[in-house]
Amino acid sequence: MTASQPMQGNSTSTVLGRRLGGELTRLRTAAGLTQTQAAKTLNASTNKVAKMEGGWVPMRDPDIRALCALYGVDEPAAVGGLLEVARVDRERRKSKGWWNDAPFSPSMKEYAVLESAATAIRTWQLAFVPGLLQTSDYVSALNSDDHFVTARLARQRRLVDTPPLRLQAVLHEGALRNLVGGTNVMRGQLEHLNATSQRPNVSVRVLPFSAGAQLGMGCGFSVISFAEPGAMDVLYKDVPLHPLWLEGGEGAAQHDELFERIAQHALGEGDSRAFISSLSREL
Repeated sequence: MTASQPMQGNSTSTVLGRRLGGELTRLRTAAGLTQTQAAKTLNASTNKVAKMEGGWVPMRDPDIRALCALYGVDEPAAVGGLLEVARVDRERRKSKGWWNDAPFSPSMKEYAVLESAATAIRTWQLAFVPGLLQTSDYVSALNSDDHFVTARLARQRRLVDTPPLRLQAVLHEGALRNLVGGTNVMRGQLEHLNATSQRPNVSVRVLPFSAGAQLGMGCGFSVISFAEPGAMDVLYKDVPLHPLWLEGGEGAAQHDELFERIAQHALGEGDSRAFISSLSREL
């Protein structure tokens, strides 16, 4: 699915809303219950439950708690994850959040929203350093608009939040040799990568040219998790001109496995830092 937002009357189906609705649908189905039974618990219509599960309407915390109780979901982390996604989706629909005024494309705004609610991201990048790890000079070399630079750097607060976002990044050597902004900018970027990678919640690993061809060389992607990995994953694929979303299901699971396969061929974290340092000295 593309990042464009389907419309139904005055309602909008958002990526977050669809992912949340999809998870509630999965939980309801696993409990062997119907939409009518769910609607009875909420004292609502079956149509309302259908809209909730389709991501067409914002979800209230009491409704989510009631449905979780009905479906037998009582783990605080699982319920809390659903509530947090619902909170960010409500803010997104009300145009709240720093991302609303950011000069991002629609797909990038959706990504920023998801990133703000995520607990973990696993990203595989071939050509560029991931946005969460970019320096201001590197960002400026990609887009000199001051507002864009400020917005891009605002995303990085997630790495120092409480609790912080867990980031696992595997970068192809080509992304590190791509002289974005010239030698001085790239040297600073490489040094920043090594410094940030020493945070306990950040892992940066390098897939060197010597690893040869691998599956996943066609395009980069990010697997975004909102609870335990796999529970509510969303996939963002860096397809040129037409970024794609895969909101859970088999496609997201396959790319999660693909990330692990790529990571198996990458250098370890310590060796990656040494490799990045050697590239920096070459500049």
